[in-house]
Amino acid sequence: MSFARDTMLIFRRQIKLSLRNPAWVIIGLIQPILYLAFFGPLLSKVAAGAVAGFPAGSYSFFVPGLLIQLGLFGAAFVGFTIIADWRYGVIERLRVTPVSRLAILAGRVLRDVVTLLVQGVVLVLAGVAFGMRAPLGGILVSLWFIGIVAISLSAISYTVGLLTKSEDVLAPAINMVVVPLMLLSGIMLPMTLGPGWLQGIARATPFRYIIDAMRGAFAGHYLTMIMLEGVLVAVGLAIACLWIAGRAFVRENA
Repeated sequence: MSFARDTMLIFRRQIKLSLRNPAWVIIGLIQPILYLAFFGPLLSKVAAGAVAGFPAGSYSFFVPGLLIQLGLFGAAFVGFTIIADWRYGVIERLRVTPVSRLAILAGRVLRDVVTLLVQGVVLVLAGVAFGMRAPLGGILVSLWFIGIVAISLSAISYTVGLLTKSEDVLAPAINMVVVPLMLLSGIMLPMTLGPGWLQGIARATPFRYIIDAMRGAFAGHYLTMIMLEGVLVAVGLAIACLWIAGRAFVRENA
């Protein structure tokens, strides 16, 4: 009960900080909407050309990828906030309180999940405005995936930020990981368009399976092997990231 109470205390504090300065929330949403507006029409032309591996509904294909992109860039860079809190002594002050050390992580992660879900809903509505059509069940499944991705990436980002305590180290480290993941996950174009060796590398990235499951959900396909693979990969990734982050937070804040 104490852990839940402490988590909500940290969550409310983080939400208040986000509401006081919503610039990062807005900036994080602008990029995928720009992709939707400027890159989406190009995909429509590609789909009209009947390119092998490309579905007819380009926006139904593109929006799930943009949701993952939103999660990648929205959750992966939250570690900068914990570096700022450490520098200003917030983490040090929390150490001398009876607040659960894991709640310091859980409250922040919960804030990031809520933020990304709100951004995801706005992005889906923008996709509908551009002509996307998807069943409500598929949209809800995709938002669930975004929540799991937010848990995984924000937990790892906070861990790296807490361990490095340096923006100069965190920024290139995240870019080195996030950019290849984005390119290999098939966010922009189907990976089936690439050569065999590139598809082989893509199969080793977790977000490839998550995006495929989300696109299947947008097409109304729920009880499939692709969906099962996506769920297992997403949940497994979240468990692994939370375990690593939990150990790091307990050790650093002991």
